[in-house]
Amino acid sequence: MNRQQSLLAARGLTDDRDRLITADEPLADLHEACGGALPGTLAVPELLDLVQQGRRMGLRIAREFNAFDGEEMVTGFVRIHPLSDEEGGGCELLVENWQRTPLPQTNSQELGERMDAIDRAAAEITARLDARQQVQIVSASVADAAEFQSAISKQPGKVWSDYVELHEVAHHQPLHWRLLDGTRCTLAGSEREWRARLLPIGPATASPRGFELLLIADEPFVSSDLLENIDGEGEHSRLVGSALTPVLRQPIARIIANAETIRTRLAGPLRAEYSEYAGHIAAAGQHLSGMLDDLADLEVVEAADFEIASEPVDLADAASRAAGILGVRAQDRAITVELSDPGAPVTGKGEFRRVLQILINLIGNAIAYSPESSRIWVTSSASTDGTVTVSVRDEGPGIDAAQTAKIFEKFERLGRDSDGGNDSGSGLGLYISRKLALAMGGDLEVVTPDSADHTTGAEFRLTLPAE
Repeated sequence: MNRQQSLLAARGLTDDRDRLITADEPLADLHEACGGALPGTLAVPELLDLVQQGRRMGLRIAREFNAFDGEEMVTGFVRIHPLSDEEGGGCELLVENWQRTPLPQTNSQELGERMDAIDRAAAEITARLDARQQVQIVSASVADAAEFQSAISKQPGKVWSDYVELHEVAHHQPLHWRLLDGTRCTLAGSEREWRARLLPIGPATASPRGFELLLIADEPFVSSDLLENIDGEGEHSRLVGSALTPVLRQPIARIIANAETIRTRLAGPLRAEYSEYAGHIAAAGQHLSGMLDDLADLEVVEAADFEIASEPVDLADAASRAAGILGVRAQDRAITVELSDPGAPVTGKGEFRRVLQILINLIGNAIAYSPESSRIWVTSSASTDGTVTVSVRDEGPGIDAAQTAKIFEKFERLGRDSDGGNDSGSGLGLYISRKLALAMGGDLEVVTPDSADHTTGAEFRLTLPAE
């Protein structure tokens, strides 16, 4: 007996339509476990692909393959020998080095983080809660959340569950957060059903210092009069912002969720290149979701009746919150975000959630355009001229002086390469951020190299009137 015969685990034969006609027991069992029948089209995806290539090109192929039989991972080395028309026009399969290995245990923490990220992408209402589940900040992107937001504005500081109707929860509130995570609820003014997620904030989930509340609807919001509000003058951003964003948000979130499930192999083993491809799909979906958000914000800030609240805003506190929200993204690239300690509140006049939105954009850009293992400085200060400022500086490639004149223009992209792979933005983030800063009576500017006290990186400075 030669070496090949000693390694041979199974032999099979296909016809000119790639149907498995005969097969030894291991190959026949795998074929049937993948949903096939004898005779029938070869049901093992990788083997079918190789057989089709060999038959079409008339070439012998020798490759490793992977398959999943429903319980274990099967690997082996297959030789595909095309047959002549006189021999039936199919292929002979010779499988060697057949091995079966149990599936690796799924990392429950990683799976949980993935599901949290998916829910964040799908949430149409988000809120920040304190340790007692009382609402601090709320943000919504859909019209049927107006009554929910109005109730919070009229009676702020209550436990979040006081503003909704919980399903199948009869106990008095507040319950332990784990009992409410995933519960279903109804919002006044909304005909849709919602699912609530409570994500603890802080290192200790047993006693978190606060919560991130996500409200995720079962179906997208569609208003019959949205398209009637289009003025017919080709305002594409208004069309997308008003009409398409609510409709597209949930389907895009589902695309992201399904792609992440494939990428992380939660549905079963998958070849590395297919997993990588699914990752590209998820990234593209996240990019599209971000662009929809930008277009919706663009419509808001360009509306003739756009108004902004005026309230005391501690810039140092807003900077700390923005850095905390982006902390995981910075840690993934080993980037340190250093916050200045002004010693006293740096209080300006503006709208807190809009200031937070600007700082998230600035710090997010700094993370994207900074090299790994670098630093970002976020500095808050008060001036003697009646203004307060917060600046964000990175160690990236910086912005060319010629770019500073148009960096805040609509659809203008940063004039530098993204080290973090995030180089396909909408070009609206800085435009919207400056619009918001101006609406609050302040400004957003980029510090030019000739006026900065450093020679590398980029620095953006948000200025607001002092309180």
